[in-house]
Amino acid sequence: MPDLLLELRSEEIPARLQRKAAGDLKKLVTDALVEAGLSYEGAREYWTPRRLTLDIRGLTARSADVREEKKGPRTDANEKAIEGFLRGAGLSSISEAQVQSDPKKGDFYIAIISKPGRAAEEIIGDVMPGIIRDFPWPKPMRWGAASAQPGSLRWVRPLQSIVCTFGTEHEETAVIPFAIDGIVASNVTYGHRFHAPGAITVKRFDDYVANLEKAKVILDGERRKDIILHDARDVAFANGLDLVEDEGLLEEVSGLVEWPQVLMGSFEEDYLSIPAEIIRLTIKTNQKCFVTRPVGGDTLSNKFILVSNIEASDGGKEIIHGNGKVVRARLSDALHFWKRDQGDLPDLQLLESSAAKFGLDLKKPLDQRMAKLDALNVTFHAKLGTQGARVERIRAMAAKIAFPAGADYKLVDRAVVLAKADLRTEAVGEFPELQGVMGRKYAVLQGEEDVVSTAIEEHYKPQGPSDRVPEDKIAITVALADKLDTLIGFWAVDEKPTGSKDPFALRRAALGVIRIILERGVHVTLLPRIVSHMARIDMDTGSTVATDDMSRQLDLLSFFHDRLKVYLRDQGARHDLIDAVLTPETDDLRMVARRVEALTAFITSEDGKNLLAGTKRATQLLAAEEKKGTVVADGVSEALLKLDAEKELYAAITKASAEASAAVGTEDFRSAMEALSKLRAPVDRFFTDVLVNDEDAAIRANRLALLRLIREATGTVADFSKISG
Repeated sequence: MPDLLLELRSEEIPARLQRKAAGDLKKLVTDALVEAGLSYEGAREYWTPRRLTLDIRGLTARSADVREEKKGPRTDANEKAIEGFLRGAGLSSISEAQVQSDPKKGDFYIAIISKPGRAAEEIIGDVMPGIIRDFPWPKPMRWGAASAQPGSLRWVRPLQSIVCTFGTEHEETAVIPFAIDGIVASNVTYGHRFHAPGAITVKRFDDYVANLEKAKVILDGERRKDIILHDARDVAFANGLDLVEDEGLLEEVSGLVEWPQVLMGSFEEDYLSIPAEIIRLTIKTNQKCFVTRPVGGDTLSNKFILVSNIEASDGGKEIIHGNGKVVRARLSDALHFWKRDQGDLPDLQLLESSAAKFGLDLKKPLDQRMAKLDALNVTFHAKLGTQGARVERIRAMAAKIAFPAGADYKLVDRAVVLAKADLRTEAVGEFPELQGVMGRKYAVLQGEEDVVSTAIEEHYKPQGPSDRVPEDKIAITVALADKLDTLIGFWAVDEKPTGSKDPFALRRAALGVIRIILERGVHVTLLPRIVSHMARIDMDTGSTVATDDMSRQLDLLSFFHDRLKVYLRDQGARHDLIDAVLTPETDDLRMVARRVEALTAFITSEDGKNLLAGTKRATQLLAAEEKKGTVVADGVSEALLKLDAEKELYAAITKASAEASAAVGTEDFRSAMEALSKLRAPVDRFFTDVLVNDEDAAIRANRLALLRLIREATGTVADFSKISG
């Protein structure tokens, strides 16, 4: 079966777009071919800075013939209906249709439409121009003389050539002829633009890859990554160093070079006085270089690894020299930021009001930056006011969380008022991703307690499902207060996520709250805090959101519930068990998780399975009678208990309810389940020996009340009716 080779070569494609673009090309082409009636054995995409390539193996040579029956109107239909049928079926006369009979519907017309199969070459030539012209680049451009014409080709960078060959492994391949804006598909590509810019004629994928490599182009992006990583490790090791690995940077650099050459540069050791995070970001952001450290060490060395696209005749000396000049210039700037952030601001007298508001010491550099942040009225969000107002709200929230979290309020408050101060530092201004990290470093330098410094950095955590959760109680409190203020604030001004859009990362914030509460065992009820904090935000911002308060508050609680369900299911919990313990008003997420854990263990035991069956029978029978309007007694009358089985069940429920309620009160859910498990035998006996719907209305009402006690007893732990099985 024939194979298809496709290459779209252009000026340099931004590295961040290459992998996705190659995947888009594969999907668009294979989907179009399959839709046209072709099949294939396998397809793989490739990318370099200057080309997207697709290798499709085992493509069918032509699509199958298609025979389709199109049903028409009855033979006695009016003329307009018949004309519409002829147009839709592509028939010129009703004599070309056939008549079929239906015993119930009578005679009607059908059209037999036959479509002969098409050659794969023809199909490919038809679909490719549209795919190229409509390719989903985020910001495509036009170029050249043709750009003035309406509908001219738009591409991420000027498209230079197209390769499109088709054929079997052992036969001569053919070029599939199509053109777009004067670029004609051929079997000619070009190698490295400096080392081998000449034309290369190719037939099929294997010789295409081999010829490109001879022309200093490594097509496979994963192989380029592997070469860069291993060569960088080897160069570092040869100099007595370890490479500081960075997967994101490795991906980016592999998209900048077609012929990777790994070299080592250096900078003056004096720059190592700058924090390692700043050095690493400076070198990574400005020069796309890796940093190194002494073997087994934590500090950085003054050597960096760069990746060139040129195999230089001087061994890379000039390339190293040029990169070194830029690195030193950027590190000089970084050193300036680092020193400036430790000095006094020039206008301290203007910051006294803000300092008094937050209890700041203007002799300390980080305190000055927080006062400056407030005094400048730096906006946090147009509808939520300034950063200073936000810090005041976080302080208020933290005050309500400190006690249940077991944290020292004074230390919590100090951490909160300094948590956002580094937003006014020059280091964070240059590298926003260092917020929190720099705050901690500057806090340590001015003598803050370790737990305060730690909380300043860790209050942003966790920033994703794999990120670490804060451990210290001060950091836990500040992190919760910060995230809850964010969530409640955006709900208060009706800026919640919609569909896949979540510009303020509120889903991540909610997951962070859930992980902290569950993984650190914090006993915090959400609804009272949501209610009071939303009222404060409404007052601060003058919010005019039309939705009533309770609706917004419960909507936010529901948002937490949705994130909690996802989290617990990822931990292996059954969805029905989560639903069984989660009510719309549940706001103690830690208790939900503990109930689900206990319920999971119980419901898989033999007692649990049997009690579930009995409880479901009781609740379903009770619900059916309630729906019919059958009278259910307000309480169980012992005098009306006639049979031993119902007397035994009543005694068992009374005892089990008391034990389960006491256990729930101490959050001992396993003991609560154990108490309920004692109901198994009396429930089974009750349904064996007792007829609930007794002819005597009083006895019937009493027995239904007994069933209600079963529902209420088990309901102290979960709604058993929602459990499957």
